Amino acid sequence: MQRENTLTREIHNLLQGSDDWHVFRFNHHGASEAAAMLGLSKKVTRSELVRMKATGLAKEFSDWVQENILDYGHEVEALARPLAERIIGEDLYPATLSLGRESASCDGLNMAETIGFEHKQWNAELAASVRAEVLPDEHQPQVQQQLMVTGAEKWLFMASDGTENNMVWMWVYPDAAWFERIVAGWEQFDIDVANYAQVDHAVKPEAAPAAALPALVVQTEGKVVSSNLMAYQKAAEKFLSTIKTDLQDDQDFADAEYNVKFCGEAEAKLEHAKAAALAQTSTIDEVMRTVDHIKAQFRAKRLELEKLVKTRKEQIKETILNDGRRAYAAHIAGLEAEIAPIRLQLATPDFAGAMKAKRTLASLHDAVGTTLANAKIAANTQAADYRAKQTWCREHAANYGFLFMDMASIIGKPMDDFQLVINTRIAEHKRAEAAKQEALRAKIAAEEKEKAEAAAAAELAAQRRADAERQAAEAKAAAERQAAADQAERERVAAATKAQMEQQAAQVAAARATQAAADRAAEAAQTIHENALAAARQGIAQDQAAALADQGRLTDAAEELAAAKASPDGANLSPAAQDLFEQEGATNFERAHTPPTLRLGQISDRLGFTVTASFMESIGFAPAATDKAAKLYHEGDFKSMCAAICRHISAVQVKHAI
Repeated sequence: MQRENTLTREIHNLLQGSDDWHVFRFNHHGASEAAAMLGLSKKVTRSELVRMKATGLAKEFSDWVQENILDYGHEVEALARPLAERIIGEDLYPATLSLGRESASCDGLNMAETIGFEHKQWNAELAASVRAEVLPDEHQPQVQQQLMVTGAEKWLFMASDGTENNMVWMWVYPDAAWFERIVAGWEQFDIDVANYAQVDHAVKPEAAPAAALPALVVQTEGKVVSSNLMAYQKAAEKFLSTIKTDLQDDQDFADAEYNVKFCGEAEAKLEHAKAAALAQTSTIDEVMRTVDHIKAQFRAKRLELEKLVKTRKEQIKETILNDGRRAYAAHIAGLEAEIAPIRLQLATPDFAGAMKAKRTLASLHDAVGTTLANAKIAANTQAADYRAKQTWCREHAANYGFLFMDMASIIGKPMDDFQLVINTRIAEHKRAEAAKQEALRAKIAAEEKEKAEAAAAAELAAQRRADAERQAAEAKAAAERQAAADQAERERVAAATKAQMEQQAAQVAAARATQAAADRAAEAAQTIHENALAAARQGIAQDQAAALADQGRLTDAAEELAAAKASPDGANLSPAAQDLFEQEGATNFERAHTPPTLRLGQISDRLGFTVTASFMESIGFAPAATDKAAKLYHEGDFKSMCAAICRHISAVQVKHAI
């Protein structure tokens, strides 16, 4: 047992009957007393053992134990020891040992203290039980305490009369459950001894003799001749007035039951005297009334006592029963306060069953007291077990209380099973938590990966934006370069256009001079046609004038625009020059930002006649790009193309005018 680790086992050399021997037995819990302590002894009650421990002196207690508990068979034991030594194969020696306050006086113990011997006197009932290898509960506490105190491996239990013919034996082995029950029993026993209150019960109460009533004499001879009826009445009334009706103990009940019987006998005697008197005469009415009155008094007292005895016995039984129940409930409440919120799981002790067939107050008190003590022992044992498990949980499962909301249903398991349940749940919880942590780590890793990918994507997008911005900057620079080139081209075209216009103007002037000479030369020859041609010439002249005017305005606007561009301070432009500048700007912007898509065939389709690339180039519009053999032009130049073609036609018209 775990308890042995904190106690010292001692061997005591004591002389039986000495003062030291008496003191030792009084101050220790002897193995021979264990059965009585647990209420299992047939020789002595637990209440008697408590009373002797609480009130007796050392020698009185030792003598009382020797008389009431120990066997009267030491001489038989000495005869049986050689038989036991032959069975064991070793010599045995009487010995007295102690372990804490528990002690054992061994009938025999081997030198190694591994095998012990206990002898009981032969009786048929015990012999039959031992022969079946069943040690009765009455003897089990003594042998188990001897095993516990000595630490022996086994114990030889023998019943004999000192001969081999009447001798049976069996081996008894240590039982941890009995050890715990005995230790818990002595702990509760010490509490009961400390709290003992003296209650005196007569061992076998005898009723106090009732005061004798005088013999009733009534003599009649037609009338009452002599009678002691009045004296009898006084004696009867005095006796009835002295009967005790406050029943408290066994003596009171014995007296009351005797008086019930006495009153019944008195009633019968009175009835007999009445009948005898009636047989002598019929004129003794007063005597009869007196006899009836006394008889009625005896009857009333008898009935009162009978009812009182029955009622009071029930009241006392109920009081004893309720006292036991209250004491047990208070004990349980105290234990449960120590193990809260856990509740003890115990069957309610059967106090009523223990009280059955008990006819004296002493036996009733002992039955309830023993049942209460055993119930307290069981409760103490279970509470100690629960406390040990709670302590273990505080050490090994302090942070896991939430896993054991059903603690009340598992704390009753054996310690090994209990620890297995606790450890298993904690292990499962740890595995679940580890899985959660792993899932959380995986989630965090996934989120980190997602963030990294998002960051990479953002970085790539930023790089792309940077590339786009760089490309845009490059495109802008290219556009600016193209714009500068276009501007130079426009200036070149403007200069070429101006030179062409000047050439055309010179050609027109030459044509006019030639025409004038031709007109003069043909004037005479074609006089007949002058009138017909006059109108035509006038229209042509107007058209030529308009064309020249337009050509002049364009030339002036171009010159004005070129001068303004050449001036570092700029200049205010005329409306015609402003239109030409805006047209150039729109055209240059379109060329810089719009790819050429206008094909030569599309231009011909729009004009309604075919133009060639060389013709377009002759009027100032070279292809902006080529797609295989196709020549491509800017859509925004189409209006300028039309204007240039018109100017070309006007110039041709002027050149070839009739």
